[in-house]
Amino acid sequence: MNMGDLGKFLPAEPPAPTGDIALELCALSKVYQLKRGLFKAPVALKAVDDVSLRLYRGETLGLVGESGCGKSTLAKMLLGLLEPTSGNVLVNGQEVDPTRRRDNARHIQPIFQDPYSSLNPRKTVAQIVGLPLKLHGIGKAAEQEKAVRRILDLVGMPERTYGQYPNQLSGGQRQRVAIARALILRPDILICDEPTSALDVSVQAQILNLLLDLKAEFGLTYLFISHDLGVVEHLVDRVAVMNKGCIVELQTREKIFSDAQHPYTRMLLASALTPEPGRGIPELAAAA
Repeated sequence: MNMGDLGKFLPAEPPAPTGDIALELCALSKVYQLKRGLFKAPVALKAVDDVSLRLYRGETLGLVGESGCGKSTLAKMLLGLLEPTSGNVLVNGQEVDPTRRRDNARHIQPIFQDPYSSLNPRKTVAQIVGLPLKLHGIGKAAEQEKAVRRILDLVGMPERTYGQYPNQLSGGQRQRVAIARALILRPDILICDEPTSALDVSVQAQILNLLLDLKAEFGLTYLFISHDLGVVEHLVDRVAVMNKGCIVELQTREKIFSDAQHPYTRMLLASALTPEPGRGIPELAAAA
């Protein structure tokens, strides 16, 4: 099979996990119209092409693929930041309405790739983490402060950092602040969009282990978006492989790493720095 046939082959899905469906994508597509000049008709670009997925409560589903395959576009539609061209997104059985972002935020929150650009440089750590509580009118000032202190302590931020600004923190500390901000509203689902790719390897392991601990603490459900298969093999339960806007393979983690079926998946594994299971980030491997 040549590379031109990649989108035409999809192996059978693994048996579905048991439990409630936390997040469901129903034939989700996003098409952009690219202008080619004054006298030429625009060309349709399918950034996401008829994607259907189910994420089960308490599960970590990995979404992998190379840059430009549509992962971040998909994440924006899940968060209600981008309206689909067709299809819909269901969170806890309710359709996500992009016009009701405040309601959506109570159930689904993002953790972005670059924490520095996602944090307001003019606000302190405590102000950044507490802002969602203020926007949603949750609790009085004293209750908000107590909640902020508790969540910052849970993510491992020392009390001396509460009054500091993002530029006074390390990259790992900034990502911990971003995680605390995402959790302060007690959402059901976290969309982790390359949350460790901007960090060095030792800090990556700390943040990933923190995510695992928080998942157990709060009963969270994760969609973990990454191009790093070495990270994915230690963190997720199932893996969805994305290429050119389509899901080309969906299997359990063990199946993907031991017997990948799709040529594109095998290509990703062959090009990864850690192609064999158990040879990923050492700190994660020891904790697994």
